[in-house]
Parts: sequence; C-alpha cells; structure tokens
Amino acid sequence: MKPMKKTVLISFVMLLAFSIFLAGCGGSSTQPTAAKDEIPADIKAIKDRGVFKAGVKVDVPKFGYKDPKTGNVEGFEIDLVKALAKKILDDENKIELTGTVAKTRGPLLDNGDVDVVLATFTITEERKNSYNFSDPYYTDGVALMVKKASGAQGLKDLAGKKIGVAQSSTSRKAIQEAADQQGIKVSFLEFGTYAEVKAALDSGRVDCFSVDAAILFGYLDDSTIILGERFAPQEYGAATKKSNTALTKLVNDTLNDMKQSGEIDKLLAKWGLK
Repeated sequence: MKPMKKTVLISFVMLLAFSIFLAGCGGSSTQPTAAKDEIPADIKAIKDRGVFKAGVKVDVPKFGYKDPKTGNVEGFEIDLVKALAKKILDDENKIELTGTVAKTRGPLLDNGDVDVVLATFTITEERKNSYNFSDPYYTDGVALMVKKASGAQGLKDLAGKKIGVAQSSTSRKAIQEAADQQGIKVSFLEFGTYAEVKAALDSGRVDCFSVDAAILFGYLDDSTIILGERFAPQEYGAATKKSNTALTKLVNDTLNDMKQSGEIDKLLAKWGLK
C-alpha cells in the first residue's frame, strides 16, 4: 500500500504544478490586453489635469475674437476647441484659452503652455518639420485690403507701395511671389497683430493690409475694400507638439469625423464662413 500512496502523491504534485503553470500562462496572455487599454501619456496628462489648453486667436472676428463687452472669446476655432475638450474630457467647458498671434503660436507649443494651437495656422512643409498638423479644416487665400479712396483694383496698382503684414505670417511670401510674377516691386512693414496692421492702414503708414481673406473680412469697414484677387491658397490645420502623437491622432480623427457628419459645415455657416 505504501508504494501506491507514494505514486498517488507524486501524481498529485505533478498535477498541481501543471495547473500553476497553466495559470501563469493565462496571466501572461491577458497582459497585452491590459496594455492595449492603457491611455497614452499625452492624453492622460490632459485627463489628469482636467482642462484642455489651446492657443487661439483673440483678434480675428469669426475665428477667435475676444468680445470687449463680455470678455468672452468666441468663433469658429473656439467651437473646434470645445469639441475636442468634449471628446477628451466629456465637457466642452473644460478649456483654457491662451491668446496668440502669428509669432507666438510655435513657442506656446514648444514650451508646453498649450496642448494644441487652433489659430488660423497655415500648414506648410517647413512648419511640418517642427509640429504635427491635422488635415486641413479650412482653406482660404491671401487677399489685399486697401482704402476705397486709393482707387486700387489689383496688385499691379500697388507697385511701389507699402504693404502691411503680420510677423511670421505666410502673407508676405505669397504677395512677394505674386509681385515677382507680375514684374512689380512692393515693400513690406511687419506688425505684431492684425489690429496694428489695420491701424497702420487707417493712418496711412501702409497702403495695403494683406492676410487671408476671411481674416480681412473681420476688419472691413466703410472706408476700405477687399480686392478680388486671391494668392497662394492657405490651408488651416490644428497643430500639436511632435512628441504628442496620440493627441495628434485624436485631434485629426475628431475633426475628420466632424467633417463627415456635417458638423464642420454647420459651424462654418454659424460664423458666416461657408
């Protein structure tokens, strides 16, 4: 009887060891699933913070404009920021907006002050080397605003004139290339904000205010006119930091979903941009 008991005991021990081995294998097989469910670090940082930070325009009517009466910043791109906050934090009001001009958009991302820039930021090959961009959500062309009294009908009439542009914008390059093609010479003065360019036009320091047409329409008044020519189509994209790849994908997917659903078109119509 003793040898039989010993055999049974050995079999039991082997069966127990095999069961433990199978359990161990089962545990390791579930690990990849857990990894798949893990929230990417760049998105987790936003969730942990509880607020989505965006760099936006505060001086461009219809896109991002701070109402002097209420202090609220409103516009098409502000609504896009809210849609992204809703996607990430389930609350469109959990946003922190930082006003930006053309010159400061990049540094805000570089320094980590904002998660995304939605600020009439034109997508260029050069800028793609520094930042990730979403697919375009709006396309426009560079235009020219002049005083009605100038009598100018097109770029040719601005030969020898001074054109005001914003610092670090793509407008200067677009107009210079067009001027070269038409065989005329123009000069430029750069300003920190669009409002400063408009003030320079009103005071006669420059003969023309040049930027994307949709932006110019926000500064149109009874004394000015926007000429019909358009130069170098400008595609606006949402910009994120190069290292924030998961956030880039989420932003792009969300904006593309809004295009397909018609939500982007509704917002464009809401702000008179369609």
